[in-house]
Amino acid sequence: MLPPGPVPAAVLVPVFLKEGDFHLLFTKRSEHLNHHAGEISFPGGVCNPEEHPRDAALRETWEEIGIEPAQVDILGPLDDVYSIHHYNVTPFIGFISDKFQLKLNSSEIDKIIDVPIKHLLNPFFFRIEEWGWQGRNYPVYFYSYNGDDIWGMTAEIVMNFLDVAFERGPQNSQCQ
Repeated sequence: MLPPGPVPAAVLVPVFLKEGDFHLLFTKRSEHLNHHAGEISFPGGVCNPEEHPRDAALRETWEEIGIEPAQVDILGPLDDVYSIHHYNVTPFIGFISDKFQLKLNSSEIDKIIDVPIKHLLNPFFFRIEEWGWQGRNYPVYFYSYNGDDIWGMTAEIVMNFLDVAFERGPQNSQCQ
């Protein structure tokens, strides 16, 4: 059982160099999970009581994909994201060396997807859809990559990352 109200959670936005280009690392969640099955997300999860969100993001990354906290240089947090499922998610940008070893927790993660950041900056691969939830319409963001959709809260985090990392203000955002 989760406590009432916004549940504190955290994710790591793993950035790494591959063949001279910066990439983001995503996980594709296992199809058999009760929550968010088959969705593409960043490694992360619910904070333990009294656990700092940064520590939760690092712990969950290690548990889900085997990247040890010592292999991650935290560059800083992004804006918190409040999900429709009552989670308050704090994303942390973390640089990982190109020598990381992955060890997937197969009970949670089906595969890793690494996406070049230059792909995410291309507006051709971005779209917005209006979705209804509890009587209101909301914009839902999508990034397409090799037949997969990165959408919802994860896409919001990607958008915030791109805005911060590339100093894109509201006048340059893909949402305009």
